[in-house]
Amino acid sequence: MSRLRMTLGVIVATAAVVGMTTTGASAMAQTPPRPADTILAGSGAPFTARTPATGDVAGSQRLSVELWLKPNQAAATRFATAVSTPGSAMFHRYASPAGYTARFGATRGTAGRVESWLRSEGFTAVHADAQRTYVRATAAASRIDAAFRVRLRLYKSSARVNAGRYPLRANDRPVSVPSSLAGSILGVTGLDNVAPLLPLDRPGARAAGAASAKAASGGNLACSRYYGQHEATGLPRRFGTTTFPTDVCGYSAGQLRAGYRASMANAGQGQTIALVEQGLARGMFLTLKDYAAANAMPAPSPLRYAELSLGRNTCGDPFAIEEQLDVESSYDMAPQASQLVVGGDSCNNGDFGLQALFNADIAILNGAGGHPLATIASNSWENPEGEGQPASLARIEHAFLTRAAAEGVGMYFSSGDGSGVLAPSDDPFAIAVGGTTLGLGKTGDRLFETGWSTGQSLLSKDGRKWIFIGEQGAAGGGPSLVWRQPSYQRGVVPAALAEAQGNKPGLARSVPDIGADADPFTGMAVGLLAFNKGQPPRFVQEDIGGTSLAAPLVAGIVTAAQAGQPAAFGFLNPAIYKLAGTKTYFDPLPLTAKSPALFRGTACGPADCGDELLTTFDDQNPNMFGYTGQVTLPGYDNMTGVGSPNGPKFIAGLRGLEG
Repeated sequence: MSRLRMTLGVIVATAAVVGMTTTGASAMAQTPPRPADTILAGSGAPFTARTPATGDVAGSQRLSVELWLKPNQAAATRFATAVSTPGSAMFHRYASPAGYTARFGATRGTAGRVESWLRSEGFTAVHADAQRTYVRATAAASRIDAAFRVRLRLYKSSARVNAGRYPLRANDRPVSVPSSLAGSILGVTGLDNVAPLLPLDRPGARAAGAASAKAASGGNLACSRYYGQHEATGLPRRFGTTTFPTDVCGYSAGQLRAGYRASMANAGQGQTIALVEQGLARGMFLTLKDYAAANAMPAPSPLRYAELSLGRNTCGDPFAIEEQLDVESSYDMAPQASQLVVGGDSCNNGDFGLQALFNADIAILNGAGGHPLATIASNSWENPEGEGQPASLARIEHAFLTRAAAEGVGMYFSSGDGSGVLAPSDDPFAIAVGGTTLGLGKTGDRLFETGWSTGQSLLSKDGRKWIFIGEQGAAGGGPSLVWRQPSYQRGVVPAALAEAQGNKPGLARSVPDIGADADPFTGMAVGLLAFNKGQPPRFVQEDIGGTSLAAPLVAGIVTAAQAGQPAAFGFLNPAIYKLAGTKTYFDPLPLTAKSPALFRGTACGPADCGDELLTTFDDQNPNMFGYTGQVTLPGYDNMTGVGSPNGPKFIAGLRGLEG
């Protein structure tokens, strides 16, 4: 289970684990840029302009930063597009990691000049990564301040922008570098430690209002093992009924496999799927074994499971639940595939935050033996600032996602769990996975599927009416504020869903591309291993949803489709859109006044929701806070993309185009 971690440990360097205080900022940080310096556009953290600073990072605090080197982006884009487009003369003629660097990457001379400058500024452990994607270096905060002409400061955390259990840190102004190097640098990471956003949602994580009265059910609303198993009666009338099904406890592996028509004939044999995390969950393989046993799935093989830690794995696992969800849901769809869990460093040494996740994706692309470590990578994370992230981060993301497409690696990203568009799922070379609400019957039969957009109503104190309290969650999506419409979306995405915002001309990139089950009220029963001091680990299952579920589900189904094919499918969007409107997809449809009341929502009791609630499906509308035009429509829509995979027909359709 640990062989790959041992053999691939040379891929990345591990920085020292250090602490942080709030005193001793460098006076040099206030020195204005020298005439020979150039300010890197978009290298400041936007939240610093609206968030109070609480102090300065100690000058002795040591951090590892990375200067990301600029590739030949235009040429790389042309190549990546050609090798990913069915019918192109270059289709599937992917570059190897070293081949990509030779053709499009930064030169040795460029990397050497950046390394020399960093050493001259007092940085240590200076080195480029294996394919010269970035140069990594370590220094005390005082030297970092002086080198980049910034001040590293501490900021007040918010619910959305924070650093988890660490103090929130960022540079107080854009970065400056020598003008002779500025044209070679996309951006600098490691200066801030903003925690990534995890699009993971649970029915129990509700913010209900004041305590309510109990309905005729007495508040005893048992969740259902399948959609419609149990009903709550005598509730206030909505949609012409006083009876509602109770929320789903979480679908089993067998139910999800039935819902997506999975079969052991297409189980991912010979393929490798990578799950990108931060840190590594304790006992993950043991959890997977318990999950498989509890769900009557084939026992996972230790020969097909590996972990790659990019740090010392001593600073905890902020992705613990996320990782268990990713591993188990992808296993459900491709139980015979190999799984590689890549854990970025979670220590507050410069890596915590997006740098760790970027490094995990780069480790996959740098590969071993002349090939990427996997050709399918599931990423259930986003930047919490969405498309308002620093422009330098968008440049870095676009560069490595272009490289992924050029190497034949499909990068799947959760589109988010609320209104609006997030990054990097907005990138034209990202495969953005949206979400649906999926009703599965007793035998796994599909009762209905619609775009995930759940409203929440609280039972009034007198138990006589429902009080709407807002959006519970929804699949992220809509027109991008940053990217223009890629060619693969033309003729498929309705113009009304791709209108560029503001005064920008033309059409925009629309998110998502494809969808799968994400609503936590019709989510998955995820196996979790609980560790209590002095006691054996205890296996439990909990219902979880979010587009963090949808992305690994789709990635797992594509892994199954890719098995036995002559080449990796790689960046799949051109094929995904070429198959739009066919039986390849289930088409999630809007719920209307004509839809059966049974499918319009569920009753959720205090055990799951903290109070007695009515959750209503496909509830996006212009009166909801944060509404950005998301809607469920026949065909393409901006919650579910072109639709959700229709099992064997999806696999056959992809193989017909990609094989």
